[in-house]
Amino acid sequence: MDKQTVFAFILIGALLILWMYLNAPEPQKQLPQNRADSTLTADTVVKKQQPTEEPQKPKEITKKEENTSTDSLNYGKFFTLRSKPEKIITLENDLVKMEFSSHGGNIIKYYLKKFHNWYSADVEDDSSNFYETHVQLIKASRGGSYDLSFVSSDGKAVNTKNLDFDIKLSKQEYKITGNDSLVITFTLNVEENKYIKKIFVFYGDKYSLTSEIELKGMNNIISNNAYDLVWDNGIRFVEYNSVDEATYSDASVYYGDEQVVVDASKVGEKKEESFNGRIDWVGVRNKYFAAIIAPQNTSKVDGAYIEGNRKDIKNHGVVENYSAQLIIPFNSTDSEKNTFTLYIGPVDYNILKNYGNNLASIVDFGSFFGLKFLIRPIAIYILLPLFNFLHLFIPNYGIVIIVFSLIIKFVLYPLTKTSYQSMKKMQLLQPKIAELKEKYKDDPQRVNKETMKMYSTYGVNPAGGCLPLVLQMPIFIALWGLLKIAIDLRQQPFFWWIKDLSQPDIIYSLPFKLPIFGIDQISGLAVLMGVTTFFQQKMSVKDPKQQALVYVMPIFLTIMFMSFPSGLNLYYFMFNVFSIAQQYYINHKHDGMVLQPVKNPKKSKGFMQKLMETAEQNAKVQQQRKRR
Repeated sequence: MDKQTVFAFILIGALLILWMYLNAPEPQKQLPQNRADSTLTADTVVKKQQPTEEPQKPKEITKKEENTSTDSLNYGKFFTLRSKPEKIITLENDLVKMEFSSHGGNIIKYYLKKFHNWYSADVEDDSSNFYETHVQLIKASRGGSYDLSFVSSDGKAVNTKNLDFDIKLSKQEYKITGNDSLVITFTLNVEENKYIKKIFVFYGDKYSLTSEIELKGMNNIISNNAYDLVWDNGIRFVEYNSVDEATYSDASVYYGDEQVVVDASKVGEKKEESFNGRIDWVGVRNKYFAAIIAPQNTSKVDGAYIEGNRKDIKNHGVVENYSAQLIIPFNSTDSEKNTFTLYIGPVDYNILKNYGNNLASIVDFGSFFGLKFLIRPIAIYILLPLFNFLHLFIPNYGIVIIVFSLIIKFVLYPLTKTSYQSMKKMQLLQPKIAELKEKYKDDPQRVNKETMKMYSTYGVNPAGGCLPLVLQMPIFIALWGLLKIAIDLRQQPFFWWIKDLSQPDIIYSLPFKLPIFGIDQISGLAVLMGVTTFFQQKMSVKDPKQQALVYVMPIFLTIMFMSFPSGLNLYYFMFNVFSIAQQYYINHKHDGMVLQPVKNPKKSKGFMQKLMETAEQNAKVQQQRKRR
């Protein structure tokens, strides 16, 4: 969870605690003594460079000669640095279009057919501009990412990205669909009957490939009894707001039956972490997309290593880059094979859960103060299915969010009704409490005691207005996480000025940034949310001592929500509208409410009463000690 979100929750929590405090019986003062990039075809000469990590619309440029440092490398007697012409193979299925290169036997470009770049969200799909408009996840300028790395028996550090692989295919372009599949084999011939094969099985309807690494006769060439399978270049940043994208970017490993996240969250920071033992998968991600390597036999993995860093991009925010590798044991036999699932695609829970192997754990629904064990099931089993079900009938996600908020409001109605009624009773008790304060103005402990008796007599729980709000918090936090990271909302318009529910709906840009918050843009929905919060507070807060809260809370929440996705702000705005309507109904329905003593007051003492009695007892003990 990003710092701004944490600060928002802390602020909301603080305001909630303040509200609870102000609604609780007023503590009486004690006596003084007690104070205590992309190509068009394989033979294209002019190439169109995709945006780098900086969020700029690309311009046509002439490709420069590749600048590589491999000329300075010496791979010893077994391997020769790449010198053959590069062969490009283009593959396309229902979901992706990718390019393989004979240099390194690797994927060098990977386009997602269902997802557009931030600058071409409104451009219709057209084969003539496909490479300019669709999300491309591989950093082509840095070569491929899926390589083998090892130390040769003559002491050379070898990485297969710098070597030539052979490929025997009759065509340069292939397209498959549905249940079809295609096998592509890249072979690195070292000596006679000694080779490394990278075999890819490409499917017609999947974001994933099955990858088989075959080593033949390498037992006297690979040393150290191990090699690394490396994803070296992370994945590209593809959103307009790089700072927001960096917030959700990280690398992780599923290790020891849990996901361990490595996040370089500070500029200039380099994070490194090693893992020993069984590894279910390693992955790198940005906000909405990920690349994951999962061994099909986890017993054939000895560990993993992750490295990442965060840096400033001048005038374009920040970027984070991560590398991840699996450590594969090599038994020095004549022939060895290992099989992996390579997933490159959206961070979509419904897609990833079908792969098993805990891949869906990379979808982060958020956590707050250790409540992930509670928040994640709420998001997965209740909120996400409901959200997807509504979209089956409602094509516009904005309307889905509105209906969604209405349903949540109905579900939570019993809790909010209890809260409103409790607050109403507390308001009716205020005159009687004032009388007690006047009657026992010289004995604050007596005031507290008599106040508790009055609560018991009339069946009023002083924390009753707050407890229902506390019980709703896990749902609100799960909703918060779901709407902030839901890829379904990416580039989805609502209406009028709201063009993308995954981004703030900016209606005005300030010429300066607000101190502390760093906000320089005004979100229309955040303002509407703040206004409705004000009216809601105005309806519920009657105590003159709490009037400051009526003004302070909406202002702070409005500022905090300025940078949040419009989908999230739309939800809270509509939730507020429905809450105002509900509160108006309850207030008017109970206008004739009168306080009546309950017939059978509960003998069990409430929390507040126990708290007050404990405080009173402690005060007496202190007085006795001082008298001694």
